[in-house]
Amino acid sequence: ERRIVVLISGSGTNLQALIDAQNKALPNARIVLVLSNRKAAYGLTRAAEANPPVPTAYLGLQPFLKANPGKTRDDYDVEVARLVIREKPDLVVLAGWMHIMGDGFLEVVNGEKVLEGEPQVEKPIPVINLHPALPGAFDGAHAIERAYEAFQNGEIKHAGAMVHRVVKEVDRGEPVIVREVEIKSGEPLEAFEERLHRVEWEIIVEGAAKVLDE
Repeated sequence: ERRIVVLISGSGTNLQALIDAQNKALPNARIVLVLSNRKAAYGLTRAAEANPPVPTAYLGLQPFLKANPGKTRDDYDVEVARLVIREKPDLVVLAGWMHIMGDGFLEVVNGEKVLEGEPQVEKPIPVINLHPALPGAFDGAHAIERAYEAFQNGEIKHAGAMVHRVVKEVDRGEPVIVREVEIKSGEPLEAFEERLHRVEWEIIVEGAAKVLDE
């Protein structure tokens, strides 16, 4: 059985797509942990209400820093990595995870840095991220709105979404799945956004399946 850990920050619609794909589009795969950096993330409820329920964890940056005087954002990233590697996952999926990870996280999941009292990571655990834009087009936040605006200004013909590998350089990881999404002339932002999200739900599952098959 292949083990998946999903990191979320919000409503968890992409997480839902992965939950629904267990034993279907993702045969022999099980989500073993959903970790959120926001306590109120609805994705935690989705995980708890799944059948069977998916274990959840919450670790927020500010509460962590407050509870650990002298610790830094890098220490937080390592702590997130610690929770991840304890589950011995075959894949980590960032599904709407709104915290930019420092190198510390990847060093741990890649097995470059061994944490005291934790299992040695024998081979690097692949980490993939879902981003609602085409490669190199709209890195960072608010990509959907920015693409919609660029289309209205005649700067682009279409938008898209991708699943890419997470590497130390932000948004520079190799794309695993890339899908174009057209923007229809005169359609409101909400309509475009809804179509784009539907594509995201498909490609996050396809991307996970592809990387697990490697």
